[in-house]
Amino acid sequence: MNTGPAGRHPLAVAQYLRLRAQIPPLYGLLTVNAAILAFTHRHLAPTLLALIIPAILIAGCTVRMLVWLRPVSAEDKDPAIVSRKLRRTTVLSLVFALAFVSWALVLDQYGGPYEHGHIAIFVAVTLLGCVYCLSFLPQAAVLICGSVVSIFLAYSLMTGSEVFIAIAINLALVAGVILKTLHDSFAAFVELEMSQRALFTERRQAQALGAENAHLAQTDALTGLPNRRFFFSMLEDLMARARPGEEFCVGLIDLDRFKPVNDTYGHAMGDRLLELLGQRMLEASPPEAVVARLGGDEFGVIVQGDMANAENLTRAITAEICRPARLGDVIVSVGCSSGIASFPHTATSANVLFDRADFALYHAKNQRRGQCVRFSAELEALIRSEQAFDSALQAADIASEISLAFQPIVSTCDLDLIGYESLARWNAPGLGAVPPEQLIATAERLGLGHEVTLALFDKVLDALAQLPARLRLSFNLSGQDLCHPPTISGLLDRITASGCNPARLLFEITETSLIADLDNAREALATLRGTGVKIALDDFGTGYSSLSSLHQLPLDMVKIDRSFASRLDEAAGRRLVTAIRNLARSLSLECVIEGIETENQLISARLAGFPLAQGYFIARPATLDEVIDRLEEVEQLQYGTA
Repeated sequence: MNTGPAGRHPLAVAQYLRLRAQIPPLYGLLTVNAAILAFTHRHLAPTLLALIIPAILIAGCTVRMLVWLRPVSAEDKDPAIVSRKLRRTTVLSLVFALAFVSWALVLDQYGGPYEHGHIAIFVAVTLLGCVYCLSFLPQAAVLICGSVVSIFLAYSLMTGSEVFIAIAINLALVAGVILKTLHDSFAAFVELEMSQRALFTERRQAQALGAENAHLAQTDALTGLPNRRFFFSMLEDLMARARPGEEFCVGLIDLDRFKPVNDTYGHAMGDRLLELLGQRMLEASPPEAVVARLGGDEFGVIVQGDMANAENLTRAITAEICRPARLGDVIVSVGCSSGIASFPHTATSANVLFDRADFALYHAKNQRRGQCVRFSAELEALIRSEQAFDSALQAADIASEISLAFQPIVSTCDLDLIGYESLARWNAPGLGAVPPEQLIATAERLGLGHEVTLALFDKVLDALAQLPARLRLSFNLSGQDLCHPPTISGLLDRITASGCNPARLLFEITETSLIADLDNAREALATLRGTGVKIALDDFGTGYSSLSSLHQLPLDMVKIDRSFASRLDEAAGRRLVTAIRNLARSLSLECVIEGIETENQLISARLAGFPLAQGYFIARPATLDEVIDRLEEVEQLQYGTA
C-alpha cells in the first residue's frame, strides 16, 4: 500500500507513531545478528570483514536506534514532517538491507559448511525479522524483501549450490506469504484509523449540533432572550456559588395593557412589540444582569446587589417599556408592573425565591399597577390569604365540585377528530370558578393531589366510555403525581377495572414535571406505558427539560407550546417549528401543535408537517354533554348526507 499520498494526510502521523515502537527492535535485531555472525568468522575472515565492517554497520544501527528512541516531539505530529521521515526511513531501510546482505555474502567466501549455513540462516532470519518490524511501512518491507531475496537467489545460482538455491526459493516463498499478511494487516490498520477519524469527525459534529440545540433550548424563540429554563438554571447556579453575605435579587416584570394590543392589531403585531421591548430591556440592563422571557408577556431579571439596586434597574427597564413603540404605521404604548425578592433575606431556594417575587408581582398588578413592589413582611402576611383556597378545598365535596372540559385535537389535513384533551374545572362555593393551576397547586399544597387526580381520572374514564371508540382522551399529570406511587397505583387499578382500551388514553406531563425527580418520573411513566397507554410531553419548548429528556423518557408524543403557533405567520418562525417537528419525527414521536388561533396558522402548521393540532380556532373547551351533542349532530349530518 502506497503511503506517499498518505504522507500528507494525518494518517501518516498514526503510521509513524506505530512505527516508532517497531524500528528500535529492528536495529537491535540487526546489531545482535551481525555481532554473532562476525564472532563466528573472527578467525576465518580478514579483519576488515570480521571486525571493521560489522563495527561500522553496528554503529550505524545504534545511532538510528537512539534516534528512534528519543521522546515524541511536536514535529512528530506534523504530517508534512512525518511524510519526509517516512520517505527517509524507506531509503535507509534499503541502504541497510543492501549493506548487510552484501557483507554477509562476501563473508560467505570464508569458512566451512557450518559457516556457510550460518550465512544462509543470517540472511533468512534477519530479513524476515526486519520485514515484520516494518509492518507499518509496507513499501520499505517490499523493497528490502525484493532486494535481499533477489540478491541471495542470484548469489545462490552463481555458486551453483543446490542447498543455497533451495533455501533462497524457500525464503522467497515465506517472504511472499509474510508480505501478503503484512499487506492485509496494514490495510486493516488504515481502515481502523480512517474509521476512528470518521468517528471523531462525527462526534465533533454531534457536539456542535448539541451545543446548537442547547442554545436553542435555552433561548426564547420570539425575542432571542434567554428563556425560562436558562433563567432557573442561572438562578440555581448563583445560589450554589453564593458566598456568605453575597446578595442578589430576582425581579419579575409583567406587561400591562398588552392584551388589547393583541386583540386590536393581532398577534403578529403583539409579537413584534415583545421583540422590541425585549431588546429595550436588554439595552437598559448592565452586562452582569440576566434578562429572560419567562413566557407570554412576563419577563424575569436577576440582578446582583441588594433590593435598592434591583429596584433602580427595574425602574429603568419600566421607563423603557413605557416609551411608545412604533410598529410600522402604528404607535402603541404599554406599561408594566414588577415584583422583586432578594436572596438570601427573602428565601434561600430558587423556587421559593421565584414564588416570592411572583407574589410581589401579583400584588403590584392588583394593588399598585404600574409600580415595582418589593416582597416584604406585609406581603408575607398576604400569602396567608391563600388559606381561603385551602379552606375551600378542604371543605369541598371534590367529586361533585370538580368537573372536566374537553378540547378537541384534530388532524391538520382534513380536521378529522382524533380525540380530546381533558381540562380540570373547579367551581368553588363562595369563590366561583378557580383556575385549574390554582386547583392543582392548592390540592398539592394540602396533600390532596392524590384525591383530586384520581377523582378527575374517574371522570375521564366515564367520558371515555361515552365517546366513540375511535377517539382518545388525554389526561394531565403533575410532577407530584409522577413521584407519588399511590397515585400511579390508583391510576393503574382504575384502568384495569374500567375495562377500557388503554390505547385510547394519553397521559400528558409538562416539562416542569421532569426536573424534580427524573428517575422516579421515568419509572412511573414506564409503568403506565406498560399497560398500553400513551405518554405525551406537553408545552415542549418553553420549560425546563433538556433535549436529552426526549431520549431518556418513554414518550409517544410531544405537544409544542402554543407560543410557537403565533410564529407560524413568519418565515423564521416556520423554519423553527419545522426544525422542532423534524426533531420529533427523528425520534418517532407524534407531534401536536397547540394554540392554533387562525386559519393561516392551521395551514402553516399543516405545511410545516404537523399532523395534529388544537386551539381556539378549531374549538374551545366544552362540557361532555356539549361534546356528545356535537358528535351526534356531526354523525346525523354525515348520515343524512350519505
